[in-house]
Amino acid sequence: MRLGTAEHHDGAAVVVRVSDAEAVVLPGYHDVSDAIAEPGWRDAAADALRGGDRVPISELSWLPPVRRPGKVLCVALNNSSNADRIMRGPSTPAMFVKPSSSLVGHRRPIVVKEKYGRVHPEPELTVVIGRGGSDIPVDDALGHVFGYTIINDLTSPTMRDDDTFHYRAIHPDPGSADGIRYVDSWVSYPARYKGADTFGPLGPWVVTADEIPDPHALRITCVHDGRLVTEDSTANLRFSVAEVVSFASGYLTLEPGDLIAMGTALKRSAKGGAVQNVDLARQGGVIEVTIEGIGTLSNPVERR
Repeated sequence: MRLGTAEHHDGAAVVVRVSDAEAVVLPGYHDVSDAIAEPGWRDAAADALRGGDRVPISELSWLPPVRRPGKVLCVALNNSSNADRIMRGPSTPAMFVKPSSSLVGHRRPIVVKEKYGRVHPEPELTVVIGRGGSDIPVDDALGHVFGYTIINDLTSPTMRDDDTFHYRAIHPDPGSADGIRYVDSWVSYPARYKGADTFGPLGPWVVTADEIPDPHALRITCVHDGRLVTEDSTANLRFSVAEVVSFASGYLTLEPGDLIAMGTALKRSAKGGAVQNVDLARQGGVIEVTIEGIGTLSNPVERR
């Protein structure tokens, strides 16, 4: 089943996809997180599909399907296309947190201010947590997934460069008298360059996990103004959904409605180019991310 959140009668409502052209309103539910929290949502959806308030999908004003998740975890450099670019890195998933205030719905504008400098898209499969927990075993991890959606993890290399420190970092060293050593390091912090307002287009649909039997066999494309930029597959993820959910839960308690962005689809299209070469600050336009079995997330760029 495909669920989304949209504006309806001066409020927010969950809608259930009926067809490519039509959706039905799920009464009493105002966010997909409400359905996650309510075990009876499927019965309510069945009732709505039989005789509920139907609306044309083309007329929906979309919100992020989960408007204010407790956290949006993003897995960094989790694509095999990155292998030749990683000079040194961890053997486990590396994560950062994107603020929920960065999320915007399908068809909503991505605001790119002049002071942001360069901005490029990053198309990603996103996991929606349905059952929370800590220290979740890998074998049980997929049982904690409610469904899957799409995020465009907008990134500003300019702000990343501005917020990068070159400094002497303290590293552990069991062989030294004080247990530490100083290492010449480069480090940047993602609050601005990943978390600016509108840097997290999300949706439009959450597809329930039962309709995605293998989340590692999905085609991903990214299109800018009609030009194919990326054509990749979730088969290229370095760490699987189960591995990431399990690993993350060992450090951060996962809660229903949390999102985990699985990493950028980076493989170049047959015509060349790459997502990093699409400068939305200069080119503007419309960016579309499509994931097989989930849908298409489209957002225009508003330059200021």
